[in-house]
Amino acid sequence: MKSVKERQFLKAVFIFIFPAKKGLFFAVMDRLADKLVTRAEKAALEAESPLRAAEAAIDEVLSTLSGQKRLARLLIIQGYTMGNAFESKRAEVFDRFARVIGKHLRAAKEAGQIREENTHLASLVWLGAMNEVVVHWLFADGSSPKDVMSDLKSLLLLRYVCRFEGFR
Repeated sequence: MKSVKERQFLKAVFIFIFPAKKGLFFAVMDRLADKLVTRAEKAALEAESPLRAAEAAIDEVLSTLSGQKRLARLLIIQGYTMGNAFESKRAEVFDRFARVIGKHLRAAKEAGQIREENTHLASLVWLGAMNEVVVHWLFADGSSPKDVMSDLKSLLLLRYVCRFEGFR
């Protein structure tokens, strides 16, 4: 059995070190999210219309995560042992992706490409669908997000927000 002094020392070390690890983990998450958001925004800039820009941002995120399983694990599931702190950080990172998508959906609405009134909610739905595809791939050996991208975009673009039946 450990002495009281040993237990107090271990507790002090744990309290001192764990927050540093959490901070480091969150810094890595932020840096990876910065890179992924930048790539999504760059892909969106090359699109010919606002709706295509939202689609290009989705493509870039799914393509990048498909090619880097470790990145996907880190951004989506790796920190769950940190509890609410990870959930809060994850929500912050996901909100950044939702803002990229939402910005282009608002522009698509203004251009008359979509009818969706609540583009913020639509961006969260898009992000949630992407998240579920990635989680299924990570845990259930489902199809790679890259392999289902076309079907996912059809579901999100054509059945959820598009005004014109034949738009592609």
